[in-house]
Amino acid sequence: MVLDPHRPGHETSYHPGETNLIMADIAIINKVDSAKSENVEKVRKAIIENNPGAEIVLADSELLGEDVERIKDKKVLVVEDGPTLTHGEMAYGAGIIAAQRFGAARLVDPRPYLIGTLKETFEKYPSIGPLLPAMGYGHRQIKDLEKTINKIPCDVVVVATPVDLTRLLSINKPCIRIVMSTRTEANLHWKKYWTYIKVRGRL
Repeated sequence: MVLDPHRPGHETSYHPGETNLIMADIAIINKVDSAKSENVEKVRKAIIENNPGAEIVLADSELLGEDVERIKDKKVLVVEDGPTLTHGEMAYGAGIIAAQRFGAARLVDPRPYLIGTLKETFEKYPSIGPLLPAMGYGHRQIKDLEKTINKIPCDVVVVATPVDLTRLLSINKPCIRIVMSTRTEANLHWKKYWTYIKVRGRL
């Protein structure tokens, strides 16, 4: 099971997450490189309390993107995965972390420029931070997102969504897509664990 220390407590607050934690042979705490150390420790304690037999593995989520140097000293609009920010209860995602890590001068708040369905999203989820959530890929949602992005005065758009939005939208500004790659502790040998899980009869 993979756990997120950017939202400690979620691992025991939701189903089936809590069930998966209790049943896991291996518990991977991801995003250790960008999460607060005290939150990593909270997640570690939750694993020990709920599944003391699980092996705990720490992992970094490396942020990857082409031409990330273009973010430095620029006014940046961040577009994040919508569900992560709404029912996922996160105020930010990989795009915000990337913008800060690669030296953005400032984040441009999209709220004054929202169009259509995006206005409704911010009304329903007011805790969303200074970023733009990609809420879906229906025709109306795509058009509202495209119009909003093109209306916002920024130098660069950082896109951190599972889908490559540049394939769906016509954006009038430079875009940098950010993806995450998990890097685990050196002692994690996947072949060993794959064999271990099969022996335990989980596959």
